[in-house]
Amino acid sequence: MKTKIARFRFYEELNDFLPPEKRKIAFEYPFKGRPGIKDAIEALGVPHPEVDMILVNGRPVDFSYPLQDGDGVAVYPVFEALDISEVTRLREKPLRNPRFILDVHLGKLARRLRLLGFDARYANYYVDREIIEIAAAEQRIVLTRDRGLLKNRQVTRGYWLRSQQPREQVEEVLARFDLASLVRPFTRCLECNAEIAAVEKEAIAGQLMPNTGKFYRQFYRCQGCGKIYWEGSHYRKMLAFAGEVIKRVQEKKDKG
Repeated sequence: MKTKIARFRFYEELNDFLPPEKRKIAFEYPFKGRPGIKDAIEALGVPHPEVDMILVNGRPVDFSYPLQDGDGVAVYPVFEALDISEVTRLREKPLRNPRFILDVHLGKLARRLRLLGFDARYANYYVDREIIEIAAAEQRIVLTRDRGLLKNRQVTRGYWLRSQQPREQVEEVLARFDLASLVRPFTRCLECNAEIAAVEKEAIAGQLMPNTGKFYRQFYRCQGCGKIYWEGSHYRKMLAFAGEVIKRVQEKKDKG
């Protein structure tokens, strides 16, 4: 069977998945037959949930497009903060009320996302199959350090964390999905991910340590696990963390 050639060019952070010699340039991709363009993209190392737009010879196509000899392919990342509605996207619209599910290696990131008010489902016993099924059933974005997980055809939205540091990972997620304006600290339980709500002090007085009940008046209770929160020093630290993260994300955005 004759070998055919297409030319690929990947843009922005999609280059993170490519070997250095193929980053930010157009390069040749030899192939045989008529593979789907999704298969070709993933064969080059880029998970399909990271892709939001494909142009072939200047025209938008979807993942089912059969790659042909001589095609010029431009592949773009998810445009969460940019309106490209006049062009064919591979997804209907950006998520404005995002919900996440994280793999077993991202427990610290899950707590930090919850701290900022985001729905971040996580359990240290989830296997890949469970993550994929939950993401599909609940329309959650998969956050992972495992590229192979994102290549599963059932995963439609996902992101591969570049950093291994939880604080930097939080900034990555906020920047990638344009979420700084949606931060709502102190609205979600750090332990179980359920929402928290204000509760009368008298209703939980028996659960408080003596000094806590004496010095604090405003209390919140998790609607899932029942954990009690109050506006102590940890609350001020949470607000400071949220402010610092938002500031850093905005500064990076302003620098372009």
